[in-house]
Amino acid sequence: MTTRASEAGPAPLSELLDLTEKVAIVTGGANGIGRGISRRLAEAGASVVVADLDDATATELSVDLAQHGYRTRPYQVDVAQDEEVRELVRYASRELGGVDILVNNAGIFPAAPLAELTPALFDRVLAVNLRGLVLCTKYAAEAMIERGRGGRIVNVTSIDALHPSMVGLAHYDASKHGAWGFTKSAALELAPHGITVNAIAPGGIQTPGVAAMHGAGPDAASALDEFERRIPLGRLGVPDDIGKVALFLASGLADYITGAQVVVDGGRLLT
Repeated sequence: MTTRASEAGPAPLSELLDLTEKVAIVTGGANGIGRGISRRLAEAGASVVVADLDDATATELSVDLAQHGYRTRPYQVDVAQDEEVRELVRYASRELGGVDILVNNAGIFPAAPLAELTPALFDRVLAVNLRGLVLCTKYAAEAMIERGRGGRIVNVTSIDALHPSMVGLAHYDASKHGAWGFTKSAALELAPHGITVNAIAPGGIQTPGVAAMHGAGPDAASALDEFERRIPLGRLGVPDDIGKVALFLASGLADYITGAQVVVDGGRLLT
């Protein structure tokens, strides 16, 4: 997918944003941020595998997108399970012809202060947020290399990969710091194969998961309200704010970008 600069001049914008003939896998692609990403990639012409543990919602989204003329397939997967991830990549290659774009979006963020953090909760957060990202990258990259067309890998990290956003997310922050470190190392390793690896670091985004945190108790709700008050642009983000950046990194507009992390937080880190 990554191409050398052409002596004929720059490609037209319509061509740079055209993902027709590309196959994308979006993990956690059925809800929240993943839903926004799946929609934008499908709109740009990609065949999108909506990979999610929530099979019913993945199927619902795929049916909805198909009604708009977009090509999507639902696929149920637990990204923390090695063999399930292998089969996900095999499915995309077998049914759709290969993998050109991988968006590692699947993630969980159950809040818990250190005094209440159990080994089981820590292990589950790391399994989904970091182990899953590593497994998906490993097997998708193998498929991309075998196919010989390069590729794009986009990891959804968090502003917590750069700075803590609130108390109670130490385990989540550890997973996202790991995801950012892995992104840079993988970018270096995969660049010779024409595969770019970048990250998006969202700030507060209006998703079902964030809504659930508001109902998790007065302390969580108060922390979220304070977080929102400190956003310079004056609002929480929406999934499409991340979807548009994912499309940029997956498109020809980002041919010469790898090992980068794009912060999409309404200016929150500035405060």
